Amino acid sequence: MQRSMVRPSPVFLGILAVTVLGGVLAAVGDELGGVTVTTGTVLLVLGGWGVSLCLHEFGHAIVAYRGGDREVYFKGYLTLDPRRYTDPVLSLVIPLVLLAIGGIPLPGGAVWINHHALRSRAVETMVSLAGPLSNLALGTLLIISVELFDPSLGLASALSFLALLQIFAFVLNILPIPGLDGWGAIEPYLSPQAQRIGAKARPWAPLVLFAVLIGIPDVARGFFKIADLVFTTLGGTGFLASVGREIFFFWQR
Repeated sequence: MQRSMVRPSPVFLGILAVTVLGGVLAAVGDELGGVTVTTGTVLLVLGGWGVSLCLHEFGHAIVAYRGGDREVYFKGYLTLDPRRYTDPVLSLVIPLVLLAIGGIPLPGGAVWINHHALRSRAVETMVSLAGPLSNLALGTLLIISVELFDPSLGLASALSFLALLQIFAFVLNILPIPGLDGWGAIEPYLSPQAQRIGAKARPWAPLVLFAVLIGIPDVARGFFKIADLVFTTLGGTGFLASVGREIFFFWQR
């Protein structure tokens, strides 16, 4: 594969730059919860979530490309440019807004894969799993970075909260519900009848799930408990994630 085929777009690099700026501000701020740390936390978490959305869709696309779907290249999916997605607003803007106001990291459906071009059912499964596994991998790397580099409390808490959000996204997206990646992973092995039912439910099933998460806080808290269990099992510190969340939602204090 040519190196230029996966060259990050300026838009993605801009989102990454915002994330790095947020990390610097969170690290150098003197007062936990002060303006500098708060600004840095907000920028790091929102920017980091935007980066993870792009990496999630890139994971789908790069595995599909290697599995036989060359169309993802011509659609620009390998550039990590959110403007290339099927619906940039639904894929990037709305998830960022919902995260900012509600704290629920909802995924965005972004890349169209030509499943008929993929070589096997196993490849189809790996294409679906590549997205949520990228969230799990990123969450794990963030946890490791906090443990390995022992950053300031402001930066450690922001990174920990972002890591927890990645784990939550993994737990949510791996559910075997039509429209989510967990369903896509098992769909190739289902009967034609089950696949037809899933195709009919795909447009609205995730919307129902997201409405339940937003409208019934106890359900969302249940998912966060599962995510927190995975988070702590991987070595994450719940206290740091809680501090990061409190700083991120500064207007709720």
